Amino acid sequence: MKPSSSFIMQIPKAELHLHIEGTLEPELMFALAKRNGIALPYASIDEIRAAYDFGNLQDFLDVYYQGAAVLQKEEDFYDLTFAYLAKAQTQGVAHAEIFFDPETHTARGIAFDTVVAGISRALDAGRTEFGITSKLILCFLRHLDASSAMATLEDAARHTGAIFAVGLDSSERGNPPSKFVQVFAKARELGFHVTAHAGEEGPAAYVHEALDLLHAERIDHGNHALDDEALSQELARRQIPLTVCPLSNLKLRVIADMRAHPLRTMLDKGLLVSINSDDPAYFDGYVGDNYQAVADALDLDQDDIIMLAKNSFRSSFLTQEEQQTAFAKIDAFVATEKIPSRD
Repeated sequence: MKPSSSFIMQIPKAELHLHIEGTLEPELMFALAKRNGIALPYASIDEIRAAYDFGNLQDFLDVYYQGAAVLQKEEDFYDLTFAYLAKAQTQGVAHAEIFFDPETHTARGIAFDTVVAGISRALDAGRTEFGITSKLILCFLRHLDASSAMATLEDAARHTGAIFAVGLDSSERGNPPSKFVQVFAKARELGFHVTAHAGEEGPAAYVHEALDLLHAERIDHGNHALDDEALSQELARRQIPLTVCPLSNLKLRVIADMRAHPLRTMLDKGLLVSINSDDPAYFDGYVGDNYQAVADALDLDQDDIIMLAKNSFRSSFLTQEEQQTAFAKIDAFVATEKIPSRD
């Protein structure tokens, strides 16, 4: 049975691949620029949106880092994060595991503590006002050297109560996971969980490195893992989560058409895959919009949507007990919708 748009949007889901800086909508960008006296190279919101025509990942990153310049104070990071949570709760998000890029800000002279304080305060408010639980994940910028990442990790060590895990993002080509082996070893020693972007523009070999060298507990993107059948089988056997981002893949031309998205192949191979929005302000859609896009393009039925929603919690850093509670909420939602399910 084909699911309705309301069903897709409102089914409880977790979002696991979301860069908080990538939720900076043009309206908020202009407001923060005005508040902080920052000159933007755009005359209007329409002009900003016109710049979101990306040929590849690097084209996007150039605009992304430029936009982040308006984030100056704790209040800015609070407003950014709270705005995302307000939007996410309208699309069924019950739990969010949020990436942030401290090196993007510390390189501009913004204190690490300022960034963490603003985001954390908003996450607390999101629990109270929207009932969205959350975990914060620090991402190292892979285009910078490992010494920068290690210095950032030293800052993170003072915030183990606020930061749950570490990850690896930014431009993948030419920046393999092996570059950060010592950093991730130290992060694990400090008790941080580990994830890593791999196999978006980079090859399947980068997914191998993320698993074997960084000991990543899940892979962000992972599209090119399908290029290596043995790797695909390993991911399926170990049930290593892949956090895919369909609209991001389309916008960054990782795929030519949504009908060519590898999600269906991943599911057919038994991979533990979830749907996420990546940088929704730049990629034309939040997490529910991503569900809708693949549902339409790949002709997903209601049971596919239910499975993907459950996969999102199964792939999260929530405890097994918390995951079971989330599954029960999904089952209750489906029952309330009075839609029969094979599950």
